[in-house]
Amino acid sequence: MIIRREFYINGAWVAPAKARDCAVIDPSTEEEVAIISLGDQTDTDAAVAAAKAAFPGWAATPPAERRAAVVRILEQYETRKEELARTISLEMGSPLEHARTQQAPCLPLHTKNFLTAFDTLEWVRPLGPHAPNDRIALEPIGVVGLITPWNWPMNQIALKAIPAILAGCTCVLKPSEESPLNAMIFAEFCHDAGLPPGVFNLVNGDGPGVGSQLSTHPDVEMISFTGSTRAGKAISVAAAQTLKRVTLELGGKGANVIFADADYKAVERGVRHMMDNTGQSCNAPSRMLVERPIYDRAVEIAAQVADSIKVGPASAEGNHIGPVVNKRQWDQIQGYIQKGIDEGARLVAGGPGLPDGFNRGFYVKPTIFADVTPGMTIEREEIFGPVLAMIPFDGEEEAVRIANDTPYGLTNYVQSQDGAKRNRMALRLKSGMVQMNGKSRAAGSPFGGVKSSGRAREGGVWGLEEFLEVKAISGWDPATE
Repeated sequence: MIIRREFYINGAWVAPAKARDCAVIDPSTEEEVAIISLGDQTDTDAAVAAAKAAFPGWAATPPAERRAAVVRILEQYETRKEELARTISLEMGSPLEHARTQQAPCLPLHTKNFLTAFDTLEWVRPLGPHAPNDRIALEPIGVVGLITPWNWPMNQIALKAIPAILAGCTCVLKPSEESPLNAMIFAEFCHDAGLPPGVFNLVNGDGPGVGSQLSTHPDVEMISFTGSTRAGKAISVAAAQTLKRVTLELGGKGANVIFADADYKAVERGVRHMMDNTGQSCNAPSRMLVERPIYDRAVEIAAQVADSIKVGPASAEGNHIGPVVNKRQWDQIQGYIQKGIDEGARLVAGGPGLPDGFNRGFYVKPTIFADVTPGMTIEREEIFGPVLAMIPFDGEEEAVRIANDTPYGLTNYVQSQDGAKRNRMALRLKSGMVQMNGKSRAAGSPFGGVKSSGRAREGGVWGLEEFLEVKAISGWDPATE
């Protein structure tokens, strides 16, 4: 049993103001594997006060020194990356291979991209040749509250804490209470990298507690949140009274539009992408729209691929998907599967209940529904599990209409060998990101959406700019530069 009750505040691990234990559950076994504490207002206030006191000094630190500190965080990761991967696997159910190759490496991946973007920033730059005595200055916004989810925990910490630190902000992180242990390792990285006390702080807690306290705190200038659309709306309302900046990366219901001329691997690729991380990704391609001439064959392929995907414990080596994060999530997914059946969608793979051979653990069968129609519950709502809805369409116009008829707008996908068609689709789909023919977005590309998916832009130069204020200056004396 791991006991980690302390919070990281002002450069030291400190006991919570009040004892409030919270168990961390291994979703593969349903057993308690760790005990943490949930913070209260006193703990939040102490962390914010430490960040506020540290801000002037950190903001004034030369950018090269801030960069060097982040490089030292990367060095800490390299010495402990296996420990980090195993911790993520234990607490949120990512199988070891997945945790090693996809979850934990998010930290160096994003950090290196941020460092590349950081080197391009002009902290004080001319407005333009028409205004030789005007300058635009970039300045850190101040104390920031970072609220991160359980599904890609280190990914979201890297996308928030690293750019905040580089920008010259000080921060208070509240990780998900479902997967807090990896965040505590990151706090150790920051400490061992020599960050000054108060630059990075961590208080464990839940949304109604520490999350709400950060959102309403008058000394917090910005909240960066990743999570559900429902929680994002609540944070926006809570933050409005103090007029703080709020950046939200929320849910999704991505459409994967597969035209009849798509490459022969498009359907399999789409199913495997959907099932990655056991479907617990906001950018999952959870609606597969297939042009009617190839629809029947696509359904057959999708069912075969889903049936071939193995389910197993996160602690087991090998290529398989693990459990979902907790009982609440499992129950919710089971409800959606039953709703799909009740509303008349055709179940072609998976279905309700535990997979064969399991009597405990939060495992879900990789599930495919065919003949889903627009407006069905499983077509409209984010399931956040390994459940794919397949929908036939006739032609480009119908594909655009179905894909855009959703409250969400995070990532859409297009599969076609016709370059002109792909380009048209990319420009017409209402989402923050469009990925085509299985090509991932390049290093430094921003991650974020529109509509109910929130409007954050995380990663690269855009992710740095979220933590910076723009100051316009006139009457500048160029002779002193």
